Amino acid sequence: MDFMKEYQKWLDSDVLTEEEKAELKAIANNPKEIESRFYGPLEFGTAGLRGTMAVGLHHMNIHVVRHTTQAFANVICAEGEKAKERGVAICMDCRLNGMDYSKGAAEVFAANGIKVRIFESLRPTPELSFAVRYYGCQAGINVTASHNPKEYNGYKVYWEDGAQLPPHHASAIAKELEKIDIFTGIQSMPYDEAMKAGMITVMGGETDEAFLKEVMAMVTDPDVIPKVADTFKLVYTPFHGCGHKLVPEALKRAGIKHLLCEPEQMKIDGNFPTVASPNPENPEGFYLAVELAKKNDVAFILGTDPDSDRVGIMVRDKDGAYKVMTGNQTGVVLLDYMLGALQRTGKLPANAVALKTIVTTEMAKAVAESYGAKCFDTFTGFKFIAEKKNALESTGEGKVLLSYEESYGYMAGDYVRDKDAVTASLLLTEMAAYYADKGMTVLEALQALYNKHGWYGEKTHNLVMPGLDGLADMAKLMKSLRETPPAEISGVKVVQFKDYADGSVTDCATGAKSSMELSGSNVLRFEMADGTSVIVRPSGTEPKVKVYVLTKGADAAERDANLKKYGDWVATLKK
Repeated sequence: MDFMKEYQKWLDSDVLTEEEKAELKAIANNPKEIESRFYGPLEFGTAGLRGTMAVGLHHMNIHVVRHTTQAFANVICAEGEKAKERGVAICMDCRLNGMDYSKGAAEVFAANGIKVRIFESLRPTPELSFAVRYYGCQAGINVTASHNPKEYNGYKVYWEDGAQLPPHHASAIAKELEKIDIFTGIQSMPYDEAMKAGMITVMGGETDEAFLKEVMAMVTDPDVIPKVADTFKLVYTPFHGCGHKLVPEALKRAGIKHLLCEPEQMKIDGNFPTVASPNPENPEGFYLAVELAKKNDVAFILGTDPDSDRVGIMVRDKDGAYKVMTGNQTGVVLLDYMLGALQRTGKLPANAVALKTIVTTEMAKAVAESYGAKCFDTFTGFKFIAEKKNALESTGEGKVLLSYEESYGYMAGDYVRDKDAVTASLLLTEMAAYYADKGMTVLEALQALYNKHGWYGEKTHNLVMPGLDGLADMAKLMKSLRETPPAEISGVKVVQFKDYADGSVTDCATGAKSSMELSGSNVLRFEMADGTSVIVRPSGTEPKVKVYVLTKGADAAERDANLKKYGDWVATLKK
């Protein structure tokens, strides 16, 4: 693409506002910046779009949103009149421009004869997934950048099962985008006119209630929280986002009496004024919640990200320090609690299943199997988890009770097909209350699991590679590791090399090749002689390569030593 020609096209367009043109004129003498904005479109994948907000083809803005929506509308129209009538559900989080992008998308759908259900204001991501299923919609859109910094926004796309778009539909949208001119190829209908024509319906409290009814039915043992309600306390923060309403409501309905919501972070604000990054994976964001917990003698803290699909916890230890629990650790303790509670209450199905991604701790399998349950792997992303859940349950092979990934995403129940921090917050609180009744913290429950199943440990390393050069560097690293895989890492032999792109498994001692069930993803896995797994994959949403180390030691010291030595090797990859 001729980026200067595209830049001029945008400058000359009658569609752009004077303010937008002024932003472009301000970079007229900066060819590098012009190239970064116009060298190509923002890539559309199975996760939709995500990027920084600015005027330009390679950024999130209203024109890119309309363009993408027109392409999506073409795909829906190709499904026939029934699909258009079933329509699309639209949601947004607290991000800047979120409502503008959502309404812009609704206007395009309406002009294409596709009915729209749009939330009146910000809502959690899982409620969008729920709405698609509950109202029988053909598809859904969520305007969100999840836990990314404030400069970002995004456009997640869902299909009729409430899961993010399957690859073949994502490819169909990408092909349509190539055919449509970003300015002249868009059909749009004024929002108020579409409302009057009955093409747009607004969703509100009635949908919240339907969603909450399902959430509350997920309580595994209804006696747990009431038992400790007079003494059990917790602090909650939504990091300025969508969890501010439904998470506290669910906890109160479950019987929580002493819920302290961090007041500064309960304020809806897409600038995220109290945190550098609104991500529960980053412990520094919890500092206000920790202060509130200390002042009020609270041992348990919950935090949900801006679109309320991820949740993180902090737990006070016996020395009074507040410790972060990783997504891997939280998931295994929650899985153990849920299976145990269902077993105690006689509700554990004979064909119980847990799902996790290939980069999530292997400890989940040990926990599941200790209850007679099975644990299956999927690729990273809840669309793959949703596919596996649908496949297992449609054949009767298994009943999926909990699905999770290491990056703080958890899904339970049958009413959503995406990460769900509302339901997970309720279940995690029930779990914490259960251990509080036993005089234990969740950290102590985790230690008990290590003693029982072994000292598992995990570490995720992010090799950030921004800009145009970064994309090339990411591809170069993956190519190098794929074509000349290391014979050893940190002095330990690689015994097996797995390439998830073609599903091949290579025995490093003999060179013999076999195949595995999963294939079709740009992921490499090195199985080490000491039982450690090192997994490398490019991020699907950010400019970085992620390297995961999954290990196990005879004790905590050996586990930690393993994590360090493999971490030292990861550090050499970017040099």
